[in-house]
Amino acid sequence: MRELTLVRTGRLEWRERPAPELASSTDALVRPFVASRCDGDTLPLHWPAPRPMQAGLKLGLIDPVVASIVGPVPFHGPFGIGHECVAQVTAVGADVVGVRPGDIVIVPWSVSCGSCYECRLGLTAKCSTMRAESPGGTLAAFGFGSTSGAWGGMVADSLRIPHADHMLVKVPTGVDPLRVAAASDNLADAWRTVVPPLRLRPGGRVLVIGGGGKSIGLYAAGLAVAHGASVVDYFDNDDSRLEVAESFGATVHKVRRSFRRMLLPRTTGRYDVAVEASPHPQGLRDALRALRPGGICTGTGYYLSPGTRLPAMDMYATSATLNIGISHVRPLLPELLDFIASSDFPAERVTSMLADWDDATDTYAAHTTKLVLHRPPLDLGDR
Repeated sequence: MRELTLVRTGRLEWRERPAPELASSTDALVRPFVASRCDGDTLPLHWPAPRPMQAGLKLGLIDPVVASIVGPVPFHGPFGIGHECVAQVTAVGADVVGVRPGDIVIVPWSVSCGSCYECRLGLTAKCSTMRAESPGGTLAAFGFGSTSGAWGGMVADSLRIPHADHMLVKVPTGVDPLRVAAASDNLADAWRTVVPPLRLRPGGRVLVIGGGGKSIGLYAAGLAVAHGASVVDYFDNDDSRLEVAESFGATVHKVRRSFRRMLLPRTTGRYDVAVEASPHPQGLRDALRALRPGGICTGTGYYLSPGTRLPAMDMYATSATLNIGISHVRPLLPELLDFIASSDFPAERVTSMLADWDDATDTYAAHTTKLVLHRPPLDLGDR
């Protein structure tokens, strides 16, 4: 079978690898037919990351946990890339009862069992069962290379899904798969930044600092508006993204990028919820300082330095809450997909480039906000 493979920075190839088989009665096989490029994939695609990041690890300039996720030579190819997809079930093990061949499903980016201590807490990206099988021990995931397990990338002809009844979530009837192309990660990541906090503060004011997690910030702005935020201020330096955020109903603010100065101008208002998707330590500091008393800030990106400074006294004075961490997608998917189905939320508005599946080697590395690949699903008849 074919798998889209990152060979080195900017170079992608279709490569053959053995087709997966059912290894357990609780497994399923799926065929991805929509694949969305995660914001984080642009790091190895657009920047020669492996050797500089390896040097940074050796010099103590990059936190060593990075190596446990993407290897001691970070993002060193070749490896199957991609971890956001909508797929069609093609085969199931004897004990799988929740899905059947032909079903259209979301495959979460991280692999989890659904029954361990962490999974029962909703921390599915830290599943202890699957991490025990991962060489790095930090994550078990698609599309990050062998350190996070031998799962391969999602831009492939077939994937083996363990614990299929837990892992796979059906796309509601009538929902266009292109609308939920990023539900495996970025769309669900944006959901957790604004929807639960706004339940604690209905009608709250929301700040979104975009530009690094390019699609996450836009999804967050749109979801905040859709969930009744009284104010949604979106900051970015890119005109096309500002236009998308404004189309969702956010108030947009263009900023200049600087690694030495504050990313935001001084604001008179304060916010109940802040989404930091720059991702840059200064953006994190700005977001925390912009909170109202008791406000909640979520950082969605990589903060690679082992010495990222935080405004601890500002946080103390305002009783701020900071959430930083990988997204635990699987518990969020049922509610997220039901919301998409019932509200007609136009998540596809964030897609800036829609490309044919077979053109992935030419398009996956495009300098664009959100790339989505697609091909027709199979006609499986009455299987």
